[in-house]
Amino acid sequence: MTSYRPLHEFVAATHSPFRADGALALEVIPIQAAFLAANGVRTVFVSGTTGECHSMTCDERVALSEAWAAAGPAHGLQVIAHVGSHAIEDARRLARTAGTLGLSGISTLAPSYFKPRTLTDLIDWCAAIAAEAPALPFYYYDIPSMTQVSFPIELFLVEASARIPTLAGVKVSNPDLVSYRRGLDAAAGRFDLPWGTDEALLAALATGARGGVGSTYNWAHPLYVGLRDAFGRGDLDEARRRQSLSIAMIDAIAATGFMGTSKALMDRLGVPVGPARAPHGNPSAVEVDALVARLAELGFAEWGASAAV
Repeated sequence: MTSYRPLHEFVAATHSPFRADGALALEVIPIQAAFLAANGVRTVFVSGTTGECHSMTCDERVALSEAWAAAGPAHGLQVIAHVGSHAIEDARRLARTAGTLGLSGISTLAPSYFKPRTLTDLIDWCAAIAAEAPALPFYYYDIPSMTQVSFPIELFLVEASARIPTLAGVKVSNPDLVSYRRGLDAAAGRFDLPWGTDEALLAALATGARGGVGSTYNWAHPLYVGLRDAFGRGDLDEARRRQSLSIAMIDAIAATGFMGTSKALMDRLGVPVGPARAPHGNPSAVEVDALVARLAELGFAEWGASAAV
């Protein structure tokens, strides 16, 4: 496995850009990359939940990886590709593509229609995918709210480490902090466990998190950098204030459908990622205006991403 930089930072889980007619808009990816880099992001996680992975074809996801392989490094960004799929052969193909392109890592969530029955079944699935990119760090993507697949992180790390030579850690999008602490204890510094619930980042930092992967880092990276810095210097009042802003921001976006509304916000910031694909809905222009006004009330100009790229 090639050397890699642990995700002790805030990684933007990027949107997949679509045109108004629903077609993939690869020409937007250099704009995304420039915007994120200008706002302090150093690593992107593409084609995951925020990237609407299960609403895309395998060919589209290959093309997305190819576009990010060019645009990411050109703007100093490390690129990790989520390669999970309901079809194992698609996941293998996506992993091979990431390896051929020389991306910085791969990740997979569990299949969620035909689900792994046991932890061994899940590890078998992950091992088959990771083996297709033997030079790349591999992260399991634990998100039981979406997959309804839930096995203890600490047991996964112990058992998978013997089966997956490239295992780097687990992307933990499970808000159970007791489970997270057990996972950190099992990891013992050997494995990386980036946190994936943005609105609970402060609690995760107190539990031992070193970094995170999330959608709101696309447009609010400065908010979370400030939160982490305040926590680090012991200014809990400021850290709590920033976490409250995060929660209020997320509530405002989710009120009109998080996926479509977050993409509309990116459009307003000068990154035309377009609409969300069905079955997600998309907000009206009036609803986006109301969101922008609410974010202004929350002080977005202080802690949000700059529209300049």
